[in-house]
Parts: sequence; C-alpha cells; structure tokens
Amino acid sequence: MTVPLDESTAREWLAIALEEARAGLAEGGIPIGAALIGPDGTVLGRGRNRRVQDDDPSVHGETDAFRNAGRQRTYRGTTMVTTLSPCWYCSGLVRQFGISRLVIGEARTFHGGHDWLAENGVEVLVLDDAEGVRLMEQFIAAHPEIWNEDIGEDDETAEAGR
Repeated sequence: MTVPLDESTAREWLAIALEEARAGLAEGGIPIGAALIGPDGTVLGRGRNRRVQDDDPSVHGETDAFRNAGRQRTYRGTTMVTTLSPCWYCSGLVRQFGISRLVIGEARTFHGGHDWLAENGVEVLVLDDAEGVRLMEQFIAAHPEIWNEDIGEDDETAEAGR
C-alpha cells in the first residue's frame, strides 16, 4: 500500500531532509538534504550534499540518500524528498529509476528539473518551505563560489547571469 501524499505527510518527510541539510552545513558543506521514502512511508535512506566534505562532485543530497537506501527491487511507489529543487543530474536519477513522487522543500533559490519530471509522470509537490529558503539564501550569500560550482556555473557565467 502506498501512503497518500498530503501536505502534512510531506512536511514530516521534509523534516528528515532538513535535518540532513543542517548537518551538512555544520560539516562545512552545502545545506541540501534528502530522503528516499518507501511506498509504505518507511525511510529507506537519507543523505546530504557532501561534495565539499568528500571532495566528490557526484555526492548530491539525492544521490547520497539513494545510495544509503541500498538496492531496491523496484522504486515504484517511492518518494524522493529534497530540500531544494533537484538539478538535472538528480532529476535524471529520479527518472532513470522510476521514483514515483518528488517532494521539494523549495524552488525559489534554484529551479531545477522538477517541471520536466512532472511532465514525465512524476508526482511533484513543492512546499515553499521558509527554513529551506533561509538556509540556501544565507549559504549562497556567504559562499557564492561554492554554490556556483555546485550548480555548474563558473565565475564568468555567474557574472553574466546577474
């Protein structure tokens, strides 16, 4: 049985991802957290963006949660919960493995591939969470070079976009 996705449930799951985001920030990393939730509501895996801490550009919040969940027979009915709209890399992960639903804390500071996912059959819920916005705005203001690196922009591209 798949747990219905309502705002109350989504916010409970988002609290897990926010806990991961805060832990990542405390470690000196980018405050983006995620959790992969099973169809029955169990937490299969949780993670955070560890690019800075691990010196590994592939460890985004969603990929860390996905890896920590381990192999699953199927991802049908699962929900990826993330504090920030997923980049194209993480959006591809959701689509590649058939993750059914996506809960996003906020998409103000970064609008990733969630529209594309919705157009391709993924149920998407954007919560516009104030804490997630605050964490990201403060981090981006304090560390624009790390943020630009994370989203694949170099200094020239970032300057041109301002």
